[in-house]
Amino acid sequence: MQKTIDFELARNIRRLGHLDIPGGGQVVVDGGYAYVGHMKPPHGTSIIDVSDPTDPKIVARIELADSYSHTHKVRVVGNLMYTNVEQNNRHHLRRGDKLPELRSRLQNALGRSPTDAEVAAELGAKTAQIAELDAARERGYHDGGFRIYDISDKTRPRLLSHTRTFGFGVHRFDVDENYAYISTEMEGFIGNILVTYDVSDPTAPVEVSRWWMPGQHLAGGETPTWAGYRNRLHHAMRVGDELWAACWHAGFRVLDASDISQPEVIGSFDYHPPFPEPTHTVMPLPGLIDGRRIAVGVDEEHDHNPGSLHAFMWVFDVTDLQDIKAISAFDVSEMESPWSRAPGRFGAHQFREKMDSTLIYLTWFSGGLRVVDVADPMRPKEVAHFMPEPVGNEPSPQSNDCDVDEKGLIYLLDRNIGLDILEMSL
Repeated sequence: MQKTIDFELARNIRRLGHLDIPGGGQVVVDGGYAYVGHMKPPHGTSIIDVSDPTDPKIVARIELADSYSHTHKVRVVGNLMYTNVEQNNRHHLRRGDKLPELRSRLQNALGRSPTDAEVAAELGAKTAQIAELDAARERGYHDGGFRIYDISDKTRPRLLSHTRTFGFGVHRFDVDENYAYISTEMEGFIGNILVTYDVSDPTAPVEVSRWWMPGQHLAGGETPTWAGYRNRLHHAMRVGDELWAACWHAGFRVLDASDISQPEVIGSFDYHPPFPEPTHTVMPLPGLIDGRRIAVGVDEEHDHNPGSLHAFMWVFDVTDLQDIKAISAFDVSEMESPWSRAPGRFGAHQFREKMDSTLIYLTWFSGGLRVVDVADPMRPKEVAHFMPEPVGNEPSPQSNDCDVDEKGLIYLLDRNIGLDILEMSL
C-alpha cells in the first residue's frame, strides 16, 4: 500500500493578509506601501497600502497602453519609483527574426514558396503562430528601457522619464540615490549587458558606463564562445563599492565599482557546466562569519528535464575574490511540496535582495517561501516555510519574489496571481 504524505504547508509562519492581484515579477516594500510589478499587460505596476497588513488596499494602478511590453520589475528610492520596460513574450517573438532566412532556404529546397505549416514545422512552432511572429517582426519593438515616476503622492504616480535602450529592453536592475544599474540589450551586443545611468536628474538619466563579458560586443569584433544568449547579464546588485553580477549560464562576476565610469572584474566563479540552471542572483552577507566573507547565490528553475538537478541555493566563501569557493548548498526535495510535479515550476527562483542578517528569504516556485539561516555557512538550515495553496484555476502556487518590511512582515508574490502578507514566529 502507498503511504500518504502529510505535507506541512506552513512552519513558523502564518498568513496575516492576502490580495488577489494579477501575478507579478517583483515586490518591494517601503514606508507602509508595497509596490508590485506585474507579469503581463495590460497590468503594469500597483501601489498597495499595507499599513494594515490584514487588509491591504490598492491605491494606484499603472496600466499599459498595449500588449507589446511588460513592466514586471520595480524599485523605489525615496519618492522615486523605477520600472523596467521589456518586450512581452520576448523569447517567443524573437523567433520571428529567423523566418525570412528560413523561408528562403525552404523555397530553394522545395522549388516553391513554403506554406505556413511547413515553416512552422521547421521552426518548431505552431502553424497559427507564424502570422503572429511575422507581425511582431514587421512591427519591431522600440519601447524597451526604464521609466522613473514621482510617487510623492502614492495615489497619483507621475511619469518623469522613459529612457529607451535597445532590443528586448530592460530585464532586472538595481538603483540607489545616484545611479541605476540596468541590465539591457544594447545595439552591437549579444545578450544583456550592464549599463549604468546617472539619475541625479530623474527627468533625464545620463549613461555613464557599460560592462560586458568578452564575446558579447559583436560590433567591436568580439566572438562569443557560447551559443545564442546563454551567457549574458541577468542583473547586478550594488554592495558598497562592488557590483555583484549574475551572468546566467556564465556563473557570476564581482565588479569594482569605486570608479563607476570604469567597472572592472575583481572576482569570477562559473559552475556551468555541469549544473543546468542559470545563475539568477548573487550577493554577499553583511559582515564576516568566523573571519570569512560569505556570499549567497541562487539559480532559476526552468523547464525541468527528469534526471537533471532542480535549481537551488549556493553558499560561497568569497574572502579572497581571486579564489572563490562553493562551500555548501540548500535544496528542497520534491517530497516536500504537494505541487512539485503539478504544471508549473518547482525549484529555486529568487531571494530577497536586501542582506541584513544571516536569514535568506527564498522563493521556490511551487515550493513556496523558504527561510534559510546561513549563520553556519557550511550547514544552511531552513527555519521556516510557507506554501500558499493555488488560487483560482492555477494548478500550483508559483512563488516568484518576496520582500520584508521594517516590522519583519514578509510579502510573498505569486507569478500568476496573489500577494500574501506573512508573519514569522521564531
